[in-house]
Amino acid sequence: MSLDRHPVAPDTSFDGGDLDCGSGLLLLIRRHIDPLSAGQTLEILSTDSTVKVDLPAWCRMTGNELVSTEQRDGNQVSYLVSKGAFGGASVQAAPARVVPDVAAGVAPARPQPERRRVVAAPPIRPLSVMGLGSWPRPRWTLQAIHERMAGRMSEEDFQATADDAVRLAVEAQLRAGVDVVTDGEQRRDSYASFVGGILDNCQLIPLTDLLPYVSDPVKFEKEMRALDIPAHEVRHPAVFGRIGRSRPLTLNELDFARTLTDKPVKVALPGPYLLTRTMWMECLSDRAYASREELAEDIVAVLRAELADLLDAGAALVQFDEPVLSEVVFARERPGSGGRSFMCGALGEKKPVAEELAFARELINAVVAYAPPERTALHVCRGNWTTDESVALSGDYRPLLPLFQELKVGTLMLELSTPRAGEIEVLRELPEDKRIGVGVVNQKHERIESVDEIVARAERAIAIFGAQRVLLNPDCGFATFADNPIASARIAEAKLKAIAEAAALLRERHGV
Repeated sequence: MSLDRHPVAPDTSFDGGDLDCGSGLLLLIRRHIDPLSAGQTLEILSTDSTVKVDLPAWCRMTGNELVSTEQRDGNQVSYLVSKGAFGGASVQAAPARVVPDVAAGVAPARPQPERRRVVAAPPIRPLSVMGLGSWPRPRWTLQAIHERMAGRMSEEDFQATADDAVRLAVEAQLRAGVDVVTDGEQRRDSYASFVGGILDNCQLIPLTDLLPYVSDPVKFEKEMRALDIPAHEVRHPAVFGRIGRSRPLTLNELDFARTLTDKPVKVALPGPYLLTRTMWMECLSDRAYASREELAEDIVAVLRAELADLLDAGAALVQFDEPVLSEVVFARERPGSGGRSFMCGALGEKKPVAEELAFARELINAVVAYAPPERTALHVCRGNWTTDESVALSGDYRPLLPLFQELKVGTLMLELSTPRAGEIEVLRELPEDKRIGVGVVNQKHERIESVDEIVARAERAIAIFGAQRVLLNPDCGFATFADNPIASARIAEAKLKAIAEAAALLRERHGV
């Protein structure tokens, strides 16, 4: 509605100037509205005429309410937006956050990480058992993740809460008998997008906020509705300036996990090709970069620095997740999906398959170029956002085999227990200097595989690669997306326990 005066005083306000919704205004709105509590109000001052049309549409998509508009002097309009439904009375404002000027691309000042002494990492022996990375988060951890992203929880309080969740995740893995531990990615909203909240000049925004940036908003909205997780519940990294790493991405995860166990610790990171495909969005990232190749250069620099710090700090294995590789070679149109594969966030456009795989090879090899191969890994699966096998991608590894042969990582962590992955014999031609993390249980199913089943799957791999080259793991993580875990913690622990029991038999049988 339009009023001479707003019905209530706003809890917070900012001036968006002449920015339209597709030129950064929504990023500013998101930064100011997230810290508010439900029912609190935000005043947006704007001189752009298109906001009158775009802002109501954004409010409808995000579940917020445009309370009123007020004409000011000249062509400036004041818009009052309620976070969620408007209750008619304002409550005490939440503590304000200091936010950077998104339009100017200014990142908050952060201390540069100090160079630390190199810590030795214990070796990973053959037939080692490990999870892929993610572990189901307790309900209170999920709430803390959302409170922190919205600016309603301090960093100190969040980290203390996450520490408790990591303790539980590590204890469960140790009870199961794993040989290599992860922190369960308990501090992350998802396996990949979390970096958007840490990198300089990058911001996590709900997928719904991307509508003004796409060429066909109606089609995009339809595609988002076809996905398995509501678009307003998933945050996507938005690049609004040259990205940088003025603080580490996961070093705190490693440091804390290493205080809980003497076993080798693995850290999973989103791979450079995945991040490039995710972050490159025309009409948004192209304001900071002339091409996605230019963006990729900065992503490689960020991941290379992170990898070096993790290895120096004692990470036994750093795994780069690249599920989008399977999207490149296996994606098929399905009704209403627009061909999108939500599991990897590959919203950006892609070139022909051969060009994409060559691009991916260059990026991955550039990141790991100076790292010991035995301490780097690549994970590939076909989608882990739903337990419904029928909607996940399908196809054997034959189209990816030339890429695998040329990568400089020392280990390939592969989805192999599901029939969608095809026959393991396809991988027979992999170089002899590569270890194979063999997926021997399917995290999508509640049924706990028997030890005999797992031994049989592992024996097929051992017959091809030899026991010295084989590691054992689930096909993928148990909770790739924090709000959409594939399995419960009870099921996850039981599956790892079954793998550990199978590994003990295999080690005795093969003398490793």
